[in-house]
Parts: sequence; structure tokens; C-alpha cells
Amino acid sequence: MSKGGIPFVKMEGIGNDYVYVDARKSAPSGLAKLAREISDRHFGVGSDGLILIRSSRKKGVRHRMQMFNSDGSESEMCGNGLRCVAKYLYDRNLERKEEFPIETGAGVLTVKVTPKRGTHTALKVRVNMGKPRLTRGEIPMTGNADDQVINQPLKVGDREFRITCVGMGNPHCVIFLDQPPDEKLVHTYGPLIENHSLFPRRTNVEFVYRESFTVLQQRTWERGAGETLACGTGASAVCAAAYLNELTGRKVKIKLLGGDLEMEWNEQDHCVYKTGPAREVFSGVWPR
Repeated sequence: MSKGGIPFVKMEGIGNDYVYVDARKSAPSGLAKLAREISDRHFGVGSDGLILIRSSRKKGVRHRMQMFNSDGSESEMCGNGLRCVAKYLYDRNLERKEEFPIETGAGVLTVKVTPKRGTHTALKVRVNMGKPRLTRGEIPMTGNADDQVINQPLKVGDREFRITCVGMGNPHCVIFLDQPPDEKLVHTYGPLIENHSLFPRRTNVEFVYRESFTVLQQRTWERGAGETLACGTGASAVCAAAYLNELTGRKVKIKLLGGDLEMEWNEQDHCVYKTGPAREVFSGVWPR
């Protein structure tokens, strides 16, 4: 890190914004505190969290993503964040191939860059988000570890929801609605479900409305961050949950507040693939 401060880049993937720090050689100290301070939208840079780009010790993998939510808690994975990490590495020639692996808290995931024509600049990034985890033990949830939770009732406050739960390296609780979700619904029940006793490590919550067999609307209450404009692991969980509930096929477009994602739950390898843009917003130095 620089003696004068911490160099950073702010990036976003369909509105899911993080502060990125290149920590391949050295990392700042007090990461939880730094994440809270730098993420503050009034007194800091403003973001959904902090992501460090680190070196990986895994064979055949050069880089690792470490992420913190805006409340300082460490999380396993963020799909939109991973796309931005891929763009950061590719645009700076730190990864020269268009397809390469990145280590995350949810395991090693493969990204594939679509560059702008005639350049070495990433336009879109496709991420192999891995296989959905469908049992209570894998998600994790309380109860019988081998059971799945598909369209099951959950009473929260004065309402009962039907929930489908999916792990994408982090836990997700997906709720399908008969009408588009509004802010009051998300902000009232999102935190209640996030902290429900069913989820020992808390959970992300997706409120979803089906426009058609191929198009969904999604709003996400993100664990440790509140409502965000987009959530890549959430969109992956929604893609799997919609298919399990026979609401869509394996390919679907998901509309989030920050933009659209192309999703596919592949029938051959059973992995979820997510394609979308990533953008660099600005860079700076955080004082220490």
C-alpha cells in the first residue's frame, strides 16, 4: 500500500458497486473497519462493499477475490463483483487470455471476457457461477441437512411467503410474487428474513415477479448491505429456483434495478452461467 494512502478503483456491474483494491503484493490492515468507512455513501467513497484483488496459491490460478459487505462482514462471493475483478485484470493485462479462473470464497470460478472489438478491454464478462447447492446443509439452513426447500411456507411478521432456498457459495432465499415487488415490501421483510433463525449465517433475500416464461424481475435484500441495485449470486439462485418451480426454462433474462443479466442453468454440467457488463467508474486514493 502507498504511504500516502490506499489506491482504489470504483467499479460497478449493473449498479452493484464496490471499491476495488489491488492487494496482490500487500493488503491494508483492519479490513472490516476499512470496508465500513470506505463504503459509507455520505462520508466515504460510497459502495456496496470492499473487494480486494489478491494473489492465489491454488495451482493454475493466479488471482483471488476477497470481499467485504458495507457493514464490514466478510462474504463468500459476489457475481457482479467477480465480473468487475475479471475486467480489472483483463484490462490491465494481468490476465492475457479471454478465459481464466479466479479463486473466491465459494471456490475457483471461471470467467470469460468478451472484449471490445480490436481492443484488450472487456465489454462483457460471462461467469461460471458453479453448481447451485440445494440442501439445507449446503445452503446452510437449520433442519434436516439433506432436505431441499422448494416452495415451502415461511411466516414472517404478519405475512406468509413461499420460499425456495439455494446456495451459490452464499445463502439465498427466493420468493416469487404475484406482482412486482415494491420498496416497502423489500425493506420491511428483507431484514426480517435475512436474520431469521432458519439461516445460521443469515441470508440474502430475492423478491421476484415473473413477466413471462423467459423474463423475470428481481429485487434483492443483500445480507450485510441492504437493498442493492443488483446481485449476481442472487440472480443465479433465482435462475435455479424459477426452473425448480417450473416458472421458466433453463435460460432466462433477469431484470434488476441496475440492469439486465442473461442467465442459464446449464443442463450438461449443472452450473449456472451469468453474462453481463462491468464498468470502471473512477479511481482515487483513500487516506490513511
